[in-house]
Amino acid sequence: MDWVLLIGRILFATQFLTAGLGFHLRQRAMATEYARSQGAPLPELTVPGSGVVIAVAGAMVILGFWVDLAALALAVCVLAFAYWMHAFWKLDDPMMRANQMAHFWKNVQLAGGALILFFLFYEFGEAIDLTVGDPSLFND
Repeated sequence: MDWVLLIGRILFATQFLTAGLGFHLRQRAMATEYARSQGAPLPELTVPGSGVVIAVAGAMVILGFWVDLAALALAVCVLAFAYWMHAFWKLDDPMMRANQMAHFWKNVQLAGGALILFFLFYEFGEAIDLTVGDPSLFND
């Protein structure tokens, strides 16, 4: 069953690698302007900073290295993204509101998945195979 967990980790973390590297960093100017338009704080710093955090954390989840720490970082990031970037409650247009609501709840659900990973690796990290290095930082 370790292969199932590995495949799940890869599928889950791919979202963060592609968003962090492909959008936050490679398309930084566009991402920064979007963040600014949404009222996000310090977009010139938070966009590339969050890109690095989610890309590194995504890689850590895939590799199985300190997955508990990586999962907590991802949960914090996606909850911040949900609040700042997908504030559907501020919109009047029904189509835009529905689109942002879908993204908001997607991020909340990703946070739930990250918290599940945190729990699994915190509780059972030493028993989980198919990892590179120590799978748990907090449970040594």
